[in-house]
Amino acid sequence: MSEPQRRRVVKDNKETDRTASLQTREHIGMNGDDIALSWVLASRRPEQLAKFYADLLGTSPKPGVAAHHWIVPLQAQGSLQIYTPSRNRPWPESGSALAPCLQRRAKADPLLELQSWQQHVMQLGGKSTEEPRLESFGAECWLEDPEGQRFLLLVLRTESAEKTIR
Repeated sequence: MSEPQRRRVVKDNKETDRTASLQTREHIGMNGDDIALSWVLASRRPEQLAKFYADLLGTSPKPGVAAHHWIVPLQAQGSLQIYTPSRNRPWPESGSALAPCLQRRAKADPLLELQSWQQHVMQLGGKSTEEPRLESFGAECWLEDPEGQRFLLLVLRTESAEKTIR
């Protein structure tokens, strides 16, 4: 299917437009037959949730393929797409087996850095569901975004960060 045909399908297909789970190549900088991985996250207020994650990730949200679809570019590669699901489908369950993990390398003490990061998340409207804990690989803490979706903050010790797959 050519690019103009693909755009027309997205524009004319109400189900696809409502879910906005597809993204066009220009939103993620793909060419030809490139394949990219992105995450999708259901939201009742996608623009506000996109701003929440963009602030956490140090990036800027971009409008997606519909008014209720936003894209948060990731610094390394890929994107987080935030959308409102179709009214014709059941709402996805929160806290399912798949969740975003935001991670960074520790500059000093992983637990202190994580506690500071956790406070930043809470200032943005997130909720802490547990106390940060120190592990052999660094420090981690599960939180919820402003809509109750779970995500993990992970601060890796320098030696653990070198083994992490990106």
